[in-house]
Amino acid sequence: MKKTIHRSDSRGLADHGWLKSRHTFSFADYYDPQRNRFGLLRVLNDDIVEPGKGFGSHPHDNMEIVSIPLKGALAHKDSEGNEHVINSGDVQIMSAGSGLYHSEYNASKTEPVNFLQIWVFPKAKDITPRYDQRTFNAKDRDNLVQTVISSEKSEKKLWINQDAYFSLCSIEKGKKVRYKINKNGNGLYIFVIEGTVKTDGEILNRRDAIGLEELENIEITAEGNCEILLIEVPMVI
Repeated sequence: MKKTIHRSDSRGLADHGWLKSRHTFSFADYYDPQRNRFGLLRVLNDDIVEPGKGFGSHPHDNMEIVSIPLKGALAHKDSEGNEHVINSGDVQIMSAGSGLYHSEYNASKTEPVNFLQIWVFPKAKDITPRYDQRTFNAKDRDNLVQTVISSEKSEKKLWINQDAYFSLCSIEKGKKVRYKINKNGNGLYIFVIEGTVKTDGEILNRRDAIGLEELENIEITAEGNCEILLIEVPMVI
C-alpha cells in the first residue's frame, strides 16, 4: 500500500480578509508541483468566509464540485436557476458540465461560515449542468461509515459523475471503523475534520490527511472523539 501524508500546517494559505482559505492542493496563487492532485481529486479547500461576504458569479465547466458546510450556512445561486442555502449537515454537489456561472456567499450577516469545497475531475465531459443537495442525519455516521455521495444513483445518496464515493464518519475515542474500497483501483483520501485518528500506523490530527493507494480496505481508530471525511477516487485519468 502506498501512502501520502499532508499535514494541516503544510497546506497553502490565502488570507483576503473576508476569506481565509487553506488549500490542500495547488490552487490560485498557491502552487506546489508535488501537490497538484490525488488521483482525480483536484481541489480540497477549507474556507472561512466572513458574514455577508462571498464569491461573486464566476464560471466553471467539466468539474464535479462538492460543498460541505462545517459551521454556518452558505447561499448558492447559479445560471441554471438554482438558488439555495446549504447548512451544516447538508452536502451539495454541482456538475459544472458544459459550463455555468455560480456564486457562493455567507448566508449570515453575523456569523462566519466554514465549509469544504472539493473538486473531482468528471467521468463524462460536457454533460448538462446539474445541481443537487441533501441533508444527512449525523446519527447515521456514529461509529459508522455514512456514504453521502456515490457513483450509483440512489434516493439515499447524492450522485456524482465519476467512479467516486464520499463518506462521513464520527468515531468515539477507542472505537474503530473499517472502510472497504468500492471500486478496484480506486485510492482513498482521509481528511480529519476534527479530533485524532490512527490508520496504517500513522497518527493524524485535526485537518491532517492521508492518501492511500493500492488497498482493498483500511481500519481507522479514533485516538479521541473525531470526525472524518473519506474521499474515494480513481487514481488514473
